[in-house]
Amino acid sequence: MGKWVPVGFLVWLLGAVAGCDDGRTQVVIYSPHGRDLLELLEKAYEEQHPEIDVRYLDMGSQEVYDRVRSESANPQADLWFGGPDTIFSRGAQEGLLASYRPSWADSVPQASQGPNDLYFGLYLACPILVYNSAAVSDEAAPRDWEDLLDPAWNQKVLIRDPLASGTMRTVFGMVLARSVAETGDEGQGFDWLRRLDAQTKEYTLNPALLFEKLTRQEGLVSIWELTDILLLERRNSPLRYRFATSGTPVIDDSIGLVTGARNEAAAKDFLEWVGSTDALSLVAREAFRLPARTDMVAEQLPDWAQKVLTALKPLHLDQGLMEERSAQWMETWDREVRGKGTAPAN
Repeated sequence: MGKWVPVGFLVWLLGAVAGCDDGRTQVVIYSPHGRDLLELLEKAYEEQHPEIDVRYLDMGSQEVYDRVRSESANPQADLWFGGPDTIFSRGAQEGLLASYRPSWADSVPQASQGPNDLYFGLYLACPILVYNSAAVSDEAAPRDWEDLLDPAWNQKVLIRDPLASGTMRTVFGMVLARSVAETGDEGQGFDWLRRLDAQTKEYTLNPALLFEKLTRQEGLVSIWELTDILLLERRNSPLRYRFATSGTPVIDDSIGLVTGARNEAAAKDFLEWVGSTDALSLVAREAFRLPARTDMVAEQLPDWAQKVLTALKPLHLDQGLMEERSAQWMETWDREVRGKGTAPAN
């Protein structure tokens, strides 16, 4: 039986207590990265460090932030591992992250580094357009974000609930930030999101439900992150993807040390290791993660990663604006847009 546990403190606590008797030092990680990646890293790290017991909770990016914040008076996690830098920025401003600069920090672009060494981009996450190839031909599949508003996809769009998802918050933030850049306010962007809401059949509670419903053709198209779709393709899923032709809002998928970590020294060592070229190469091969480090040569990356980096068209957005207004934008979306979408006038 693996050591993954569902979100829920009581379940986690029982598992943690059961593992306390072997004398190893525990490193507790909160992460949205899913079992494939977390189990891969857990096994590889523990093989090299048999004195360490890596434990993790797998939940959405926003849920990690909420949990670390709620536990700030009595931290339970040692590492916050994964999620958009916009969420990490909020955590940094609220004192949830402790300063630590790993040896690989200079290999990460300055734009991917948080203030005062509080967090660093580790992977590059890429939101993409997703479709079920068993029901939608490559020719008919959406090619850009705007295509999701085509009447052909009415009630055939499935979206991961953005309130809990860093990926979807980034995509919605992209729409609103572009609106501000083009018109001076968010009105045009919220109109776009209302039209998307009118097209959307359901906002799923988690990625697993999203993939299941897409596979069963309860919906045919969606937006999600590249890594999960590549993993599903390897398992012969019918789900396929393409990059939006207008550009992709590349996410700095970050990592940071939790303020007040109980096992700070062990957590720092894991943070140091997970950003090494060996660990990044392993994750690229086995779990389809793009490294944020810029000093890795092509031979250290698998073919899929080299192809993606060649095809990727990064979309440059006002990150400061997105960090500042993300929480407000999502509150407005939840209150004024969700379930109230409008189709365009004929």
